[in-house]
Amino acid sequence: MGWLSDHVNLIGFIGAIVILLLTIVTVWNLIKKMKTESGGGELTSHEWDGIREFSNNIPTGWLLSLLVLIVWAIWYVLIGYPLNSYSQIGEYNEESKAYNARFETIHANLDEAGLREMGEQIFMVQCAQCHGLTAEGNDGKAQNLTHWGKVDGVIDTIKHGSAGLYLANLDTNEMMMSEGLLTEDKDIQAVAQYVMAEIVGDKSRNYDAELVAHGKELFNGDGTCFSCHGENGQWTEESPAPNLALYGKKEFLENVLKHGKKGNIGVMPNFEYLNLSDKEYEALQVFIAAKKNID
Repeated sequence: MGWLSDHVNLIGFIGAIVILLLTIVTVWNLIKKMKTESGGGELTSHEWDGIREFSNNIPTGWLLSLLVLIVWAIWYVLIGYPLNSYSQIGEYNEESKAYNARFETIHANLDEAGLREMGEQIFMVQCAQCHGLTAEGNDGKAQNLTHWGKVDGVIDTIKHGSAGLYLANLDTNEMMMSEGLLTEDKDIQAVAQYVMAEIVGDKSRNYDAELVAHGKELFNGDGTCFSCHGENGQWTEESPAPNLALYGKKEFLENVLKHGKKGNIGVMPNFEYLNLSDKEYEALQVFIAAKKNID
C-alpha cells in the first residue's frame, strides 16, 4: 500500500470510496421505492400490450445540467478557446523554444567530447535506423555519413552527382555527375582536396599542396565546377548550387535536416519537427565529423 503515501493517490482513493458508497445508498433507496410506491401522473395515450407511459416533465436537474452545458459550450468556443486561436502544435513549438533556450544555457560550455557524446545520443535515436549504427549507410540503403564532410564525400558527389538538396537554387535541385569532365581519379582527388582545403577550410588533416593547386586549376576550368559554384568557390545568392564553404559544417547539416533531401539513393524526410537547438545541431555535426571512414 505504499502508493497511498502519494497525496494525489490518497485523495483519489478516498473520492472513489465516497462515490461508491453514495451509489450504493442511492440505488438501494430507488429499489425500495420501486417496491413500495406506485407511480403517479398523467399517462400518454399510447398503449402497448396493456402498458402505458407516463407523460412527466424532464427532471429539473437534467434541465439545469443541459443549460449549463450549452452555456459552457458557447463560452468554450467563443471566449475560452476561440476557433483557430489555439494549436497544440503551436503550443508544442513554443514549449520547445523555451526548453531549447534553457538547454542552450545549461550546455553552453560543452567541450568537444561532450558535444560528441550528445551528438551520438541524437544520432542513435533519430538517424541510426537508416544510416546504421556506425553511420556507414546500412549497406547502401542511405548515405554513408562517414564520408560526409570529408574528401571522400566530395569525390562521391563528383562521381555520382547529387540530387534533392534544398541548398541548391536549381529548379531540379540536382548536380549532374562529372561524366566527360573529370575522368581521371587523380584529377577528381585533386578537386576534392582543393574543395576541402581552401573552400571549406578543413584543418583536421594535411593536404597535398601540389594536388590542391592542381585541383584549383581544374575547379576553375571551363565546363567544370566554377560555372555553378563560382570562381574559387565564391558563392553568391544567385549561384545555382550550394555554398561549398558550408560543406561538412553545422549550417549545411541543419539545412538538410530541416528540409530533407530527395537524393539518388532515396528520399530523406525532414526533421524540422524535432525543433533541435543550435547546440544539438552542432553536437550532431561534431559526432559525424569524428567518424572514421568506412567504405
